[in-house]
Amino acid sequence: MVTVLVLGAVIGVLLGLLGGGGSILALPALVYGAGLPTASAIPASLLVVGLSSAFAVLPRRRAGQVRWGIAGVFGGAGAVAAFGGAAINRLLPPQAVLLGFALLMVIAGWRMLAGDAPSGGSCALPGGGVNWRGCLPKAITAGLLVGLLTGLFGVGGGFLIIPALVLGLGLPMRTAVGTSLVIVAVNSAAGFAAHAGGADLDPMIIASFTLAAVAGSLAAARLAPRVDAVRLGRWFAYFVFAVAAFVAAQALLDPAAVSG
Repeated sequence: MVTVLVLGAVIGVLLGLLGGGGSILALPALVYGAGLPTASAIPASLLVVGLSSAFAVLPRRRAGQVRWGIAGVFGGAGAVAAFGGAAINRLLPPQAVLLGFALLMVIAGWRMLAGDAPSGGSCALPGGGVNWRGCLPKAITAGLLVGLLTGLFGVGGGFLIIPALVLGLGLPMRTAVGTSLVIVAVNSAAGFAAHAGGADLDPMIIASFTLAAVAGSLAAARLAPRVDAVRLGRWFAYFVFAVAAFVAAQALLDPAAVSG
């Protein structure tokens, strides 16, 4: 149980600081740290990440760091696509899901190391409004992609949402983090609804993991202004590569273990 609490707190801290990233570790933490089968770990991961993100957004909402309109469009598209991703997930063996997840982690880590690039457009107007003519198609397209991955792999998708909001939609980083947390919460809720029906969930593990993650996310959200997010993201990327290698090795060497 101590392992579950520590892993939950780490995931919450990453969500609170970076607006994403913690969700990429929730699935392997629940599979290899808590011993859950993949079919149960995916909805459990989504529940933990969704609740942690919802709590982490509270300090950022008070600071005015959330674009609610963009979050609604992006998250709404993602919620619909999450059901499609869950349907695909049911057709795949757990080994294939984890190998695909490991590949996704490598892509996410590479994206974190790539750093900022010139913005692909600006949805945020100086007065606080949104340029919907150029923003709406981008927000819907990105939302569908992230939602599909949410349903397929059980991730909130913050590590993809942040680049989409900053580079594709032109939001400032702090606003992108706050908006990302809302989108992650919406996507996770949809993904959980799509997966939870046939899953055998362990209430004690999920409750402990969730409480630790929520506490970590709230604490980290208050500390975020004093933390060098760029340096933290770079070190986190290296850690993601290591976890991806571990997940891939386990899936290849011991496929029976991941299916429970």
